[in-house]
Amino acid sequence: MPTVDIDPDELRELTGHEETSDDDLIDDLFGLGLEFEGRTEAGEFELEFAPDRLDRLSVEGVARSLRYQYGDARGVHVPSPNTAEWTITVDESVPDERPYVTGAVIRDVNLDEDALDSLIQLQEKLHATMGRKRAKGAIGIHDLTMLKGRDAMDDGTPSIKYVGVEPDGDRFVPLDSDAEMTPAEVLEDHQTGQTYADLVSGYDRYPAIYDDIGLFSFPPVINGRRTEVSTDSRDLFVEMTGTDQWTIDKMLNIVCYALSARGATIEEVTVEYSGSEAANAASNGSQTQSGGRELVRPDLSMKTKTVSHARIETILGIDLDPDEVLDLAERSGLEAEKTENDDGALVYEVTVPPYRVDVLHPLDIIDDLGRAYGFNELEPTYPDVGTVGGRHERSRLERAARTQLVGLGFEDLLNFHMINEEENYDRLEISPGTDAYGAGEPATIKEPYSEDYTMLRTWVMPSLMTVLERNTHRSYPQHLSEIGFRAALDDSENTGVGESRHVGAVLASHDAGYEDAKARLQTLARNFDVDLETPPTDHPAFISGRTAAVVIDGEDVGVIGEVHPKVLIEYDLEVPVAAFEFDLAALQ
Repeated sequence: MPTVDIDPDELRELTGHEETSDDDLIDDLFGLGLEFEGRTEAGEFELEFAPDRLDRLSVEGVARSLRYQYGDARGVHVPSPNTAEWTITVDESVPDERPYVTGAVIRDVNLDEDALDSLIQLQEKLHATMGRKRAKGAIGIHDLTMLKGRDAMDDGTPSIKYVGVEPDGDRFVPLDSDAEMTPAEVLEDHQTGQTYADLVSGYDRYPAIYDDIGLFSFPPVINGRRTEVSTDSRDLFVEMTGTDQWTIDKMLNIVCYALSARGATIEEVTVEYSGSEAANAASNGSQTQSGGRELVRPDLSMKTKTVSHARIETILGIDLDPDEVLDLAERSGLEAEKTENDDGALVYEVTVPPYRVDVLHPLDIIDDLGRAYGFNELEPTYPDVGTVGGRHERSRLERAARTQLVGLGFEDLLNFHMINEEENYDRLEISPGTDAYGAGEPATIKEPYSEDYTMLRTWVMPSLMTVLERNTHRSYPQHLSEIGFRAALDDSENTGVGESRHVGAVLASHDAGYEDAKARLQTLARNFDVDLETPPTDHPAFISGRTAAVVIDGEDVGVIGEVHPKVLIEYDLEVPVAAFEFDLAALQ
């Protein structure tokens, strides 16, 4: 779990409860879901936090939550930003891979050493979490007094420009350096540039931000030294670039709220895109005269969630007066309004503040209400219906099949369910959507954390072959099996995805063949008292003439055969491999 370092004295000062002892403070933090992991060498609290509450990545955010818990703050607070003076114009040359930008001006902030350290930590933690190590969103914070607006806009406001530049284009002095460098030289010679080079090295043009003096930010890699923030800085310019407008807008809100807690004034920034398609549909904005899109940021609009009174009581297991629910909502930093749904049942329209990125479902609201009530105050009760625990039928079947496979000489494996398209299809010579076993349409991850895990596997075979590939240094024979989860798109399912458990097995040795695999499969079928047939079939991953369908009790449920030499070469295997895979449910 992520951790954040918090100075307890600073936390007491920001909450206004300087008399609170360390032990009491640790207990109060635990009530928020922040677990005390010990102290740093500097004596700060090291707190483990739930990664959904990214607004608590700074001492300011934690202090805000504590003030609500103490009852010193209530309801939703939204800063009133000043009207925009600065504009960020987005040029058409910006790389398609990183097209979005947002920003805000921060006025009259008091940045002592503690505040600056907290801001840097918040920036780093947001990069590591919501920003996906800067790949999805990156933050640049600059001393506004060191910026000179480019040619004034038609309305007289100063402007900076987000553009794409040639790798060997304009030079600038990056942070922690005294020498001017081109963007390409930064990636090659600068320590920070080397760390984040992979994020942009494949781009034809690199992202860059200019003012009238020149290049001052090379996102998502490094800022320029000219605009470096120090404890003497009072006015800041915050810019964020990324692959998704919603993500960087929410990151910006969290930073703005943290600085607002330091007494700063938030000032809007206008973001002007050159094409209407440049800002995604989730962003509020207006059309410009040139056909582009204009956004005003930060976006401090609020969303609402509807939750029923009955569901709150059912989940928490307590009876609550409606006015008590409204009070709990205000003590959670929310605002709730009583109303009735079409059936006449009592429901609440709950307003969520702009810095909360975690509220996706009514259950998130109920969790906040429960914490405000105090989970330790809930009295445990016995359920109305007494039951005796036992294994699920599917679990018993898995266990029995696994025991049989181990008895047949297989080593049992547990592999990841997630995989990527190349591993699942290409390396085994199949294409998604074809009739080949295992070639179902994939259930893909909308925003994958890594290129290695972009979808759920459609069959078990790729995982088993990968294990063989990684164990070529070990002795043979290697007989491996797995009973594992797989999924593929299926319109007949109400979720649109068909899920099942498959039995997969591979035999790798100098004399492995179809007969060896079939003998073990026959034994497995006989022990489960099912009828097995193996009519010839073709499959791209297996040798033609040495491949059969697995038909159990008259239903085609799998495939068995000798792995094709092209596949063996792909996995760097120098011994034959025989394999079979079928649907576990066929053994019932």
